[in-house]
Amino acid sequence: MTVRLPSADGTLRTYEPRGEPLVCSSGTPFTSRTVFSAAHVVADPYADVSPDSPAAVDWDATLAFRRHLWSHGLGVAEAMDTAQRGMGLDWAGAAELIRRSAAEARSVGGRIACGVGTDQLTGGSLAEIRAAYEEQLAVVEESGAQAILMASRALAATASGPEDYLEIYGRLLRQSAEPVILHWLGPMFDPALTGYWGATDLDTATEVFLEVIAAHPDKVDGIKVSLLDARREIGLRRRLPRGVRCYTGDDFHYPELIAGDEHGFSHALLGIFDPLGPLAAQAVRVLDTGDTAGFRNLLDPTVALSRHLFQTPTRFYKTGVVFLAWLAGHQTHFTMVGGLQSARSLPHLARAYELADGLGLFPDPKLAEERMKTLLSLYGVTS
Repeated sequence: MTVRLPSADGTLRTYEPRGEPLVCSSGTPFTSRTVFSAAHVVADPYADVSPDSPAAVDWDATLAFRRHLWSHGLGVAEAMDTAQRGMGLDWAGAAELIRRSAAEARSVGGRIACGVGTDQLTGGSLAEIRAAYEEQLAVVEESGAQAILMASRALAATASGPEDYLEIYGRLLRQSAEPVILHWLGPMFDPALTGYWGATDLDTATEVFLEVIAAHPDKVDGIKVSLLDARREIGLRRRLPRGVRCYTGDDFHYPELIAGDEHGFSHALLGIFDPLGPLAAQAVRVLDTGDTAGFRNLLDPTVALSRHLFQTPTRFYKTGVVFLAWLAGHQTHFTMVGGLQSARSLPHLARAYELADGLGLFPDPKLAEERMKTLLSLYGVTS
């Protein structure tokens, strides 16, 4: 059987799908790395909503996908960028997601950390921004989950300089009940975060970020860095206080960053581990045995898919993530909150299918092929 896939130049090419999936077994908990997958939300396809409406979520399918990740030993990073925070999922929806997922984590013994931001605001004073952060921090802590302090669009728009970031983050860290993860999301993921930490120069911004951590090392479990710059991440992690982890958020260089070097390594909190969950877990278990080469042999081939999904404009990577979840049978439809299923072209999705199928990511390759052909037919591509 073959599939006719559209290329970016407008021509059709013939692709022969892989016949068998990659077999990845579950196993013991990870010992050498702490690994989170940022997880997507599943929309309710029957809800009568528009892109401007509050998100309509299929809670059963959304929680089932989290159980899938936990079953392979991965932690879940909840209500993050991958869950379309600020791109279809508002704070009310995120709060409900946090409460439901944290309860589900308790029921199955899964690890969970949840995003804390200020997306109930579109602007405001520093006092209002701090209050918004505090409201969300309370929701996460009351749910029993670990907090991830996310970058704030409102703070980026309002802060007059580094001192405002030091003040806001200092207050939040002093009042947090448990150590948190600090998240530095680069402007390639969200242009509204340009100049975060009070400087457009990344070297200057890095110094402010490190100052926040150094002032409260006992309240910082780790940092998640999403700048797609391996050199900068390595330099940053080497300067962290003892005991503060670096969680890579670099969806371009994650194999080398997790593998590490003679000076250290990164843990992981990655959106690409949503579609790669079982394979990524298998690779980390190989790394746990000390087999770095085996780890790289498993994970290096996935980088082409990740770079494709996260290509510019990077913020639309969620479309590819949800598309692959549909092809893999984790949900019954390709619908997204905010109508974001339209954010990537058919050639882009076709290439994502080809790369994922080549890796053996689909538990049922025949189902994935049938669903890919269904989508193609909607665009007028016939067999």
